Amino acid sequence: MAGKRVRLPSLNGLRAFEASARHLNFRLAAEELGVTQGAVAQQVRGLEADLGIRLFDRLPRSLALTATGRAYVANIRRAFELISEATATLRPRPSQVTISVTPTFASKWLIPRLPEFSREHPALELRIVASEGLADFRSDGVDVAVRQGHPPFGPGLAVDPLFEHEVVAVCSPSLIRDRGRPLTADDLGDLVLLHDAHDLWPQFVDHVLGTDRFPSGRGQRFSQTLLAIDAAVAGQGLAVASRFLVEQDLEAGRLVLAFDGSMRGGTDFYVVAPRKPRDPAATASVRAWLLDRRSR
Repeated sequence: MAGKRVRLPSLNGLRAFEASARHLNFRLAAEELGVTQGAVAQQVRGLEADLGIRLFDRLPRSLALTATGRAYVANIRRAFELISEATATLRPRPSQVTISVTPTFASKWLIPRLPEFSREHPALELRIVASEGLADFRSDGVDVAVRQGHPPFGPGLAVDPLFEHEVVAVCSPSLIRDRGRPLTADDLGDLVLLHDAHDLWPQFVDHVLGTDRFPSGRGQRFSQTLLAIDAAVAGQGLAVASRFLVEQDLEAGRLVLAFDGSMRGGTDFYVVAPRKPRDPAATASVRAWLLDRRSR
């Protein structure tokens, strides 16, 4: 015959006791639980009265666990962990998709659109790996990548074009306001050119501005396009970048086109994924979401 079931104390009292034991302070426990300090103190007193045991020594500015309280809280924490684990097994975990992108693509394009992705795909968790290095789909655990280059990228990979590499020159609106007129090629010698690792300024000056006289004036060099764009936003000079990477800064007025015209870059951006992905449905959803952005 089963033994008599022991009457359990109040769950709220146990939660208040466990939180107070971690913080050794009723006020901090109350902030964690979202109730008043008085409510926590009352719940702990009620628990002590119910058990007939003193769990805390009340000190002038803090609490101290009694020997009985220390032993009891260890078991209570294990019990809460078991409840948490049991509950987690009932809730489906979101599918996780790891996407590899460059730091510039992550900062200037992907991250501003993550709230939109989360709204459209609440059951998917996107893990972002931002690196200039190429990801290895097998060893790095990457499911989808956005890469700039020339296909094919390798056997067994599905490749879709994402954005053309249309290069524009941008600067802070203040640089043009200070001159009181649009910039021309003649102004290049007086301006700071912000270079990145792609070093597209010489080509841009030749193809868009129609001069082979590349200025030998001041310049700053950055390892990533992201840094050159941010420097341009800060009014430190002119940067060249893919139009889609600066589109939001242009729309928000943080940047303006420094010159009319653009240049077709040599390498475009592609969505790349294994033809046999680890999680076909989740990977397909992320690929489709990325490709759907081409028309927006």
